[in-house]
Amino acid sequence: MLKQYVTTLAEYAKYWQFSPFECSRPDWNPTLVHYLVNLSEAEIEELAADSRLSFACFSPWFPKLLVLPDIADEVADAAPPSYDIPFWLTNGIGGRKLAQIEALLAQLPTQPQRLMEWCAGKGHLGRLLSFTHQHSVCSVEWQPALCEAGQQLAQQHQLPQQFIQADVLQHGLDEQWAQVDGAVALHACGDLHLQLLRSGAEHQVQNLYVAPCCYHLIQADTYAGLSAYGQQLLRRHFMYVGRPLTRADLKLAVQEQVTAGARVARLRQQEVQWRLAYQQLYQIVSGQLHYRPLPSVSKHWFSGEFLDFAKWAAQQHGIELPAEVDVPYLLASGEAERIRVARMDLVRHLFRRPLEAMLVLDRAQYLQEQGYQVQIKEFCDYNLTPRNFLISAQQTKAK
Repeated sequence: MLKQYVTTLAEYAKYWQFSPFECSRPDWNPTLVHYLVNLSEAEIEELAADSRLSFACFSPWFPKLLVLPDIADEVADAAPPSYDIPFWLTNGIGGRKLAQIEALLAQLPTQPQRLMEWCAGKGHLGRLLSFTHQHSVCSVEWQPALCEAGQQLAQQHQLPQQFIQADVLQHGLDEQWAQVDGAVALHACGDLHLQLLRSGAEHQVQNLYVAPCCYHLIQADTYAGLSAYGQQLLRRHFMYVGRPLTRADLKLAVQEQVTAGARVARLRQQEVQWRLAYQQLYQIVSGQLHYRPLPSVSKHWFSGEFLDFAKWAAQQHGIELPAEVDVPYLLASGEAERIRVARMDLVRHLFRRPLEAMLVLDRAQYLQEQGYQVQIKEFCDYNLTPRNFLISAQQTKAK
């Protein structure tokens, strides 16, 4: 299954492995380009909001996407079991996060275990896990303030939850691994969940329950694969043909958000418009035609005036803006570019879930190579969080 995902993504690489901000004329099938340019803005928005409709509309150009097998062995019920958790135990946990935690709890064994909570924060997951499943929990977190706050809550509620302050990328945690039966992580990012899989397998911990997130947050410039088989496939189909998977490529897997309201969606559109409008201004002032990215910035910038944003952006690039700036022209240009990017993103976004599935399969393959029996589950509904894959692994080797 991993091979099928890798080869399919590689075959269609030119349709997703690029930035539409930097590439205005991709080498695509002419009939696909014709279809895209004739879409109205309303049709673009409709397709962007409905992945099933989008797959159906673009299936003539990407038939192999439609035959990719589902990777999940189990799909959670739409309404997971409800736990009788007192309100005072859930104070400080957002409603959506609480629902995600409860959905994950339903996927974990009920018999008492000693579990390590990886990248725990304040230990919300571990606290509820301890209460509902009577597990003894060792919560590992690198920020001392969060450890202190979480430990106070555990003591206040008299729960068997102990916090360890440690940088999991630097600390081996040998003593802690020796004292637990397994580890659990809900939405640990990039290198953090990769380190959990490596370290857990190295210590032959019995059980691992990992819901990955933010695959692009890795220190390496490119992703070479975690499993030996995955590394072999990625070398053959990506690296050797000059298309290594970069952090920017991996970011595509987590671009979808299903929780945004109308205001957030509007601000997101305006952000893209303003960034592209500024890019036009940058080219006029500097004479440089290449795209220069800007760092992430607080959304409050996009509730103000474009010229203020442009001044901030110019400071980031070390250029001085002219005294007179034709704001209406730039905004019109930025809006036209935003719609162009939206057309291209309709195609790129077809590959978000397949890319994430490939990355999850690579992680599952790694654990299988380390002697684990592995299941991939969808622990909650996609509309609760798009990051709903859970890797559940049990060690079959004797220590």
